[in-house]
Amino acid sequence: MENITVGTVSPLPPATGPHEGRLDRVRARLHQAGLDYCFVGPSSDLHYLTGLSLHASERLALLVVPRDGPASLVVPAFEAAGLGGLPPGVCLVPWQESEEPAQRVGALLPGATDGEPATIAVGDQLWSVFLLRLQAVLPQATFSTAAAVLAPERIVKDSGEIAALTEAAACADDAFTDIRQLRFAGQSEHQVAEAIAGLLRRRGLLVEWGPIVASGPNGASPHHSAGDRIIAEGDLVVLDYGGRLNGYHADMTRTVAVGHEPRDEMRVVYDLVYQAQETGVQAARPGMTGEDLDTVVREYLASEGYGEFFTHRLGHGIGLDGHEAPYLVQGGQTPLGPGMAFSIEPGLYLPGRFGVRIEDIVVLLPTGAQRLNRAPRELVVVE
Repeated sequence: MENITVGTVSPLPPATGPHEGRLDRVRARLHQAGLDYCFVGPSSDLHYLTGLSLHASERLALLVVPRDGPASLVVPAFEAAGLGGLPPGVCLVPWQESEEPAQRVGALLPGATDGEPATIAVGDQLWSVFLLRLQAVLPQATFSTAAAVLAPERIVKDSGEIAALTEAAACADDAFTDIRQLRFAGQSEHQVAEAIAGLLRRRGLLVEWGPIVASGPNGASPHHSAGDRIIAEGDLVVLDYGGRLNGYHADMTRTVAVGHEPRDEMRVVYDLVYQAQETGVQAARPGMTGEDLDTVVREYLASEGYGEFFTHRLGHGIGLDGHEAPYLVQGGQTPLGPGMAFSIEPGLYLPGRFGVRIEDIVVLLPTGAQRLNRAPRELVVVE
C-alpha cells in the first residue's frame, strides 16, 4: 500500500516559472533519495513537470531529469517542431527514425552505457517495452519506481491547481442542475448517460469515462457500466460523473430517486450514506492517514449494521489524474496534509436490490476539509 513521505512540503503559490520550480524540487528529492536520474514518459507526470501533453505511442518520448544539470526531452525529430516552448532548464534531444532512441537516452548518462552504475527512478506510466530497451542499453543501472520523487510533489496542490480543481468541480455541480430536469423513467441507463455526457461537454469538460448510471439493482455494482436497462419509477439511480477541464479533473456522485421519495430501507440507507459522508468530511484533519479517515466512516456504518455493504475504499486523490494519491483505504499510511485534494465517497450496496453513493471532492486545509462540490446532497426526486 502507498506510503508517501511528504516531509515539510506545503501548498505553494504558482511561481513565474512553475514547471522550472517543480523540476528543481524533483532534483532536490533525487539528492535526498540518493538517486541519479528520473525518467518520465508521456503521462500526467510529464505534464506536471513540463506543461507538455505528449501522446504515448510506439515511438519513445522521454524526459530525463538528472540530479544535477539541465533536463532533456528525448522525442522523435519530426514531432519536435510541434512541441512549442519548453520550460527553462529543459533541452530538446530529437532522434531520427533510423536511430535507436534508447541509445540517445544512454548518451545522456555519462559513463552509464560503458557499465558504470547509475540509479534511475522511473515514472509509473512509462511503457514496459521502453523500459526493457533502456535496461539493455544501461546494463549496470539500477531501476526503481519514481514514486519517492514525484508523488510527494504532486500530492500537495499549489494555489493554481486548487483553483483549477475548483473550477472543474463547479462545472460538474452546474451540470447537476440540468441533470435534475432530465427524464429518467422510461429511459435506458445508456440514454441518460449520453445526456449527462452532453451536459458536461456543454460546460467545457472533456469526458473520458462513463458517466456511471446505475439504476435499481444495478446500483449495487459500484462501477456499473450504463446499459440497456430501462429505468423505472421507484428506482434509486447512482450517478457518478466528471471530466477534465484545463488538465484537472472533476468527479462527483449523487444518487437520485425516480418518481417519488423512497420508503422503508431505501430511505434508511440513503440517510446513512448521507451521514457517513458528512462524518468523513467533518473528521478529516491534517496528520490523519488515509486509513484513519476510512476507518472513521467504516466504523460508523458498521455501528448502524451496514458495514458489510460498504465494499470499496472511502476515497482517492484527484488532480491531473482522476485517481491519484492519496488513497483513503485500509493500509493507506500516507499522512494527510494541507493542500491535498481527494474524494470522500462512501456507498452502501445491497446485492440484487439497490445502491447509494454520495461523493464530493475536498481540499484539506489546516483546519479541516473544504468541499469543492456544492451541488445538493439531500435526496433529489427526478421524473
